[in-house]
Amino acid sequence: MERFTHDGAPLERWKIGSATFETCLTRGARLLRWDLHLPQGTREILYWPPQAEIDVAKIGHVRGGNPILFPLMGRNYAEGEKFSWKDAEGVKRPMPQHGFARDCTFKILESSSSHAIVELVPDEKSRACYPFQYDFKVRYDFSELFLRITFSLKNHDTKPLYWCAGHHFYFTLPWHKGLGRNDYTLKIPSKKQWRHAADGKLIPFPAFKGQEEISFADENLSDCLFTQLKSATIRFGSRSGEEDIRIKIGEEPIPDRWATIVTWTPDHQAPFYCVEPWMGPPNSTEHKNGLHIVEPGQEETFLTEVSLL
Repeated sequence: MERFTHDGAPLERWKIGSATFETCLTRGARLLRWDLHLPQGTREILYWPPQAEIDVAKIGHVRGGNPILFPLMGRNYAEGEKFSWKDAEGVKRPMPQHGFARDCTFKILESSSSHAIVELVPDEKSRACYPFQYDFKVRYDFSELFLRITFSLKNHDTKPLYWCAGHHFYFTLPWHKGLGRNDYTLKIPSKKQWRHAADGKLIPFPAFKGQEEISFADENLSDCLFTQLKSATIRFGSRSGEEDIRIKIGEEPIPDRWATIVTWTPDHQAPFYCVEPWMGPPNSTEHKNGLHIVEPGQEETFLTEVSLL
């Protein structure tokens, strides 16, 4: 691992074969870039805006790389109040969209030529949202064509901890010049799809019923929640089937029925499309679907793999 600075921010770089990974581990445990340097040129796997400022105040909300979403993702509600949630004892607390981890400081516990482990350092803002005793760690395992990310939550408190975390991968798309979104498809074996309503409820979304291959040019794809996955592995890429990106959610061949893949883009011109593996759908503390509970003294992990193989 190589350490360097950019605009005053401490960054890290891994070079493994033709791949380069860049991170800002102490600022939100953020993975910024994943590039492949090939004879025909550089293929950008994860999008990172070239002019983005990398500093404590702004990196959490830069549209690029992979923000860490913890302890809860999406919009959460409590008694109709947006950006709120109720803990296991029914106490209402604040919760920013996608949680607070992407804005937090992390400390590096381990690093090597192919991995790193970091731990969240709670601050005043995060304690207001999640005032418990816990360890939240993120482990990255890097190889040339493969990335594994493991979340772990250890409960040191006397009460159960709610969590439902996830990733917000900004994948570069299209990744070849001369192609557009209509040249790429998402292959996802999902039995049930949803929208997240403005009041926090999950609304069934039948547009993709029975459809397991969807064009990225389909206007219905953005803001869709895919659940009841028939396989833990989904893939996307060009219609030719070459150079697919595969995402595996969880450790089992078939994940929990509420394990969720979210697809999102801000507009048709964006040079990226987000394909996001989540432990469950948003607002899980209210509707309880996909909500995970870690009892006192226990630990739970969430594994995500991204492969170009």
